Amino acid sequence: MGFKLENIQQTIENKKQNHKKTSFLQKEITLFGSLFSNKVKEDFYIELSVLLKAGITLKEALDLIQKATKKQQQKEKIATICDEIISGSSLSEAIKAQKEFTDYEYYSLKIGEETGTLQQVTDQLGAFYARKNEQRRNIISALTYPIIILTTAVLVVGFMLQYVVPMFQDIFEQQKVELPTITKFIISVSEAMKTYGWLVLVFFGFLFFSKTMFNKKLWFKKLKDQLLLKTPFVGQFLKTIYLSQFTQAVSLLTASKVPLVHSIQLVKKMISFYPLQEALEQVEKNILIGKSLSESLSQHSIFDDKMIALVRVAEETNQNEFIFKRLNQQYSTQVQQKSKQLSTIMEPIIIMIVGFFVGVILIAMYLPMFKLSSVLG
Repeated sequence: MGFKLENIQQTIENKKQNHKKTSFLQKEITLFGSLFSNKVKEDFYIELSVLLKAGITLKEALDLIQKATKKQQQKEKIATICDEIISGSSLSEAIKAQKEFTDYEYYSLKIGEETGTLQQVTDQLGAFYARKNEQRRNIISALTYPIIILTTAVLVVGFMLQYVVPMFQDIFEQQKVELPTITKFIISVSEAMKTYGWLVLVFFGFLFFSKTMFNKKLWFKKLKDQLLLKTPFVGQFLKTIYLSQFTQAVSLLTASKVPLVHSIQLVKKMISFYPLQEALEQVEKNILIGKSLSESLSQHSIFDDKMIALVRVAEETNQNEFIFKRLNQQYSTQVQQKSKQLSTIMEPIIIMIVGFFVGVILIAMYLPMFKLSSVLG
């Protein structure tokens, strides 16, 4: 061969570093995650793209990736794909047979094979998952600190209700002090927590472990996404994230010469956000009866005026790929800005809420103390 594998490996590492430079706290966190998570797919497609560009055959490229993979289950999965290719299947067909991969990946790879642009398609898929992972890391980074504060606050309030309030209650009962209404309320909350606190823990534990089961139910998914979309600030933030993913996917599919209707169908299957999926289903129907994309998008509030105006320009100038790429850059920038705003806004709000509850408990405990001191005096 006219190239060195050491140089190829170094190129792969350099390209992966260009896609992500993150600390430990910013890495993708998965619990009961997929064997091929978005992070694994990002690395897989980036490495495959670099190896194909270097002139290595698809079979040799997969062999190299398999040897470099550390987890045994992932090695076996790549080996299975390799065996399918040796048996005469294409990469897209081998990918389709594995449940970890989506229709979006299958059709993208199939188009790449048919048009002789497999290297470019794998590079685009790597870029897609890199951007998706970056958005996930931004969200985790923005929410980590507020969640830590909120958890600590809940534990502090729970400790005060469970242990501190009963201590004061015993003192008040011994001295037969008439308790204010607010003190009686806090004591009743403390007693209820001691009696029924375990039921609350069981309830939240049930919600956590049944999350996977509920997420498969359409009614639950629809209700959850609609509620999130209507939540102040959070709804707008999620909307921006999914519009960023939508514009990126359409941009990549347009670059691969996928027909518009087919692109909408693929993106609808790929993005797991019910309001957007429902809107895209109607957009697809409108396009099939002869309406333009911009006209179809304008009928749904989830698509903003800026997107509709630029899509109309794209249709008139036949610049769909360029326009959707620009839209994706704008939405990605907004996601980064809004994630920082979310962290900045949530922190003082949580501190204010915590301060309120702790203050109420302290006031409720100290008001009888003043009466007690006057009685003793």
